[in-house]
Amino acid sequence: MKPAPRIMLVDDDPAVRASLRFSLELEGFDVATFASAEDFLASSHIVGSDCLVLDYHLPGIDGIELLELLRQRGVTLPAILITTTPSRRVRARAAALDAPLIEKPLLCDGLTAAIRDLCGRRARAA
Repeated sequence: MKPAPRIMLVDDDPAVRASLRFSLELEGFDVATFASAEDFLASSHIVGSDCLVLDYHLPGIDGIELLELLRQRGVTLPAILITTTPSRRVRARAAALDAPLIEKPLLCDGLTAAIRDLCGRRARAA
């Protein structure tokens, strides 16, 4: 049996983090959560991960800065940026990093579909 895709979720809001974890686990994903970019960077969870879900508005290092830092370190994991009312600049930066941007509130299955799509592309490329 194929293991569940491993998702790394970084969001500083405990309620959002818990609800997204619950929803994604119901969809069959293995989810690890982090309250900040710094917490994520201090962990070793990136090894064996399939997709990143990053909130843009994080204390300290924001979601885009985190993704830029990971790219500089050679981490090519697919990533999704989630945020509320993104500016054109945020949209452009996310696009430059090849990270789909999904706006909050997260309705229906848009996030799940985006994760499945990115994980599927990653599996086909491997």
